[in-house]
Amino acid sequence: MNEIKNARVLTHWVPGVPATDGAGVQLTRMIGTSQLDMVDPFLMLDRIDSDDPDSYIAGFPNHPHRGFETVTIMLEGLMRHQDSVGNDGLLRPGDVQWMTAGKGIVHGEMFPLVNDDAPNPLRLFQIWLNLPARSKMVDTAFVMHWAEDVQSVTETDAGY
Repeated sequence: MNEIKNARVLTHWVPGVPATDGAGVQLTRMIGTSQLDMVDPFLMLDRIDSDDPDSYIAGFPNHPHRGFETVTIMLEGLMRHQDSVGNDGLLRPGDVQWMTAGKGIVHGEMFPLVNDDAPNPLRLFQIWLNLPARSKMVDTAFVMHWAEDVQSVTETDAGY
């Protein structure tokens, strides 16, 4: 087994908190709660893990962001991103989206159903990263990393 140098010890466990955001999307907030709110540059970490479209179908209609970045990792289902600077992307399982809000952007994230007559699970993570003060007003940016281009590591690759 590989030795980990400078390993850290887990001192406590903070569970995620059920939350509702956007137009009624039910999620679990893991960073950005009263129990875990001061972990700069990490502002927020949300997880959506649902088999019930009623818990997410209303999505996150257009809303503003400024001064931070979001990274969305799709595990299952679909997410459509559209924004005020003309970016438009349909995220599928395995895709990763990196958006720099910088000096300001208005965007929406909606969840189109995959199946008309079968379950429509939605599983994703989104993390918000604070930009340093000197970068708060950078130009907005939108980068898609498609599943086929995203490298992955298996337990075997990691030596476990």
